[in-house]
Amino acid sequence: MSARSLSQSPEISLREFASSQIKKGVRSLGMGGNGATWGNYALTWRDSGTALINVGVTSYSTKNNFSFTVLGVNGPALKSHWVFYVMALSQYASDITFKVKSPALGTNPSSVTGDGSNQAMFFRGARPLGHGFSVGFLLSYERSQFSVNQENNPANFVRYVTGWLPSGGIGLTWQPNKRWLFGFRGLFNHDHERRIDNLGTYKGLNLAHEYRFGLSFIVWEGALIDIGANLRHRSNQLNHTLRNDLSPNLGFEQSFWNRQLALRFGLDESSPTCGFSVRKLPFVLDVAYINNLGKARLGTLFGSTNNSIMATLTYQYGYKGKPK
Repeated sequence: MSARSLSQSPEISLREFASSQIKKGVRSLGMGGNGATWGNYALTWRDSGTALINVGVTSYSTKNNFSFTVLGVNGPALKSHWVFYVMALSQYASDITFKVKSPALGTNPSSVTGDGSNQAMFFRGARPLGHGFSVGFLLSYERSQFSVNQENNPANFVRYVTGWLPSGGIGLTWQPNKRWLFGFRGLFNHDHERRIDNLGTYKGLNLAHEYRFGLSFIVWEGALIDIGANLRHRSNQLNHTLRNDLSPNLGFEQSFWNRQLALRFGLDESSPTCGFSVRKLPFVLDVAYINNLGKARLGTLFGSTNNSIMATLTYQYGYKGKPK
């Protein structure tokens, strides 16, 4: 168990398996998780008139399991060309075993078992600006909790709770022609964290900022390469930690039969990914597999290895017989 993993906040780390991923989109996850290009908030307007259900599960070799469900609705395009999208997330994890530090548990990391949950609402807006440019924004409300008890002395406990502070993101893309797409996405999450154990209550600010840059280009008919990088800034007052990390995103996608089938693979930071899409309008099914999801961010907090499957079923309620 690394020193880095022992300084994590489990209720905030829980989000890496759900809300941090759905902001990219399952298609982007399958080809390396580059949220700056095809998963950018600025392109939300392209999915006007759709509704979706998104599910995911992450399973560790330690038998720690995390799952989530998301429901979302993307409205029709307004006369102003804005499109607005709202989604709700519910996540729960039970009987999770790991190690934490807390004054009531002693000076060394202690083995604990507990349950965690995460609830969130996200609101997006986007519109094309002309000349190939698009702009978008994200507003988010998210609350997370984790309750654990010491394994060798269950009377000792720690409760982790986040209090919401204004959070959100911005996105900008430029597509000068059908072959090229350039994008930037910024994400700014703020939480007021509270920890309670047998000895008292501790409070502090947690910041998680991300800056993503990427480009995508078509190499031949139906095939595109996606290249990007993300800079992450993390600051936590209770853990006395401050980190800045830079990681790559690489991906490839090949579509067939007028996009009725697409296959993809990539590298999301240090995590290999792959996926596929099947289109039978008005329905689209996207599936992604990620090996060691979030390892570059979480270390070995919940275990050394994991496997994740995520899927989105989208219904184009605005479909009128022509592919979008």
